[in-house]
Amino acid sequence: MFELLREMLNYPFMARALVAGGLIALCASLLGVSLVLKRYSMIGDGLSHVSFGALAVATALNAAPLQVSIPVVVAAAFLMLRLSENSRIKGDALIALISTGSLAVGIMALSLTRGMNVDVYNFLFGSILAMGRGDVLVSVVLSAVVLVLYALFYSKIFAVTFDECFARATGIKVGAYNLLIALLTAVTVVLGMRLMGALLISSMIIFPALTSMRVFKSYKSVVLSSAALSVICFFVGIVISYAWATPVGASIVVVNILAFLVFFAAGHIKYR
Repeated sequence: MFELLREMLNYPFMARALVAGGLIALCASLLGVSLVLKRYSMIGDGLSHVSFGALAVATALNAAPLQVSIPVVVAAAFLMLRLSENSRIKGDALIALISTGSLAVGIMALSLTRGMNVDVYNFLFGSILAMGRGDVLVSVVLSAVVLVLYALFYSKIFAVTFDECFARATGIKVGAYNLLIALLTAVTVVLGMRLMGALLISSMIIFPALTSMRVFKSYKSVVLSSAALSVICFFVGIVISYAWATPVGASIVVVNILAFLVFFAAGHIKYR
């Protein structure tokens, strides 16, 4: 096992993926607990499709992918939140409207410029080779920002997650914190999509939280378990991908599924 890890780290692209992917997995799991509890979990899937569209357009225009996609996805997160609160189109219908529209725009942009080639596969399913040095640097910086903001506003996020009415009564600006969660999720989705792909990145948000909730019941224990589980599943998945030459994103998701089944069984035994 140690020999395999040493061999993996000899490849620069693998070392970059381990560093950036581990940080992204940690951020996604922390945000996922609040999103799942607030029934906003599908916002990650919607934002991943928006990110695909932005990355595809940036590629078609030969622009820097992250510099284009991050502000676009952040704006989409703000739009989803505002429209779901104030318009007649609510929740999942709004997410479906924006996500499918973005996916269509991205596919059109690629087909009209480069054709339906390997770029589409990498955008949809991710690629470990897509993580360049610049991507890793941006991932480290933005992941650090996500973690610091989450730590600073942990108590406020906790209150808003469980009871918005009570939080509003105590003077907490609920709308601002909902927006903060959405924006942090947008950044995490953009960073993770390079590795996991548009179709699989939402699994890093949803699975760790749902898995931890099978066994743990308090918010703090679910957050800690989700963070640890997400990072462990990521590293196990990437090792499996390297050892058996399987797609990285799919390998990580399969490991998360197995972890969910184990926790489901453990929770069933614990609470019988």
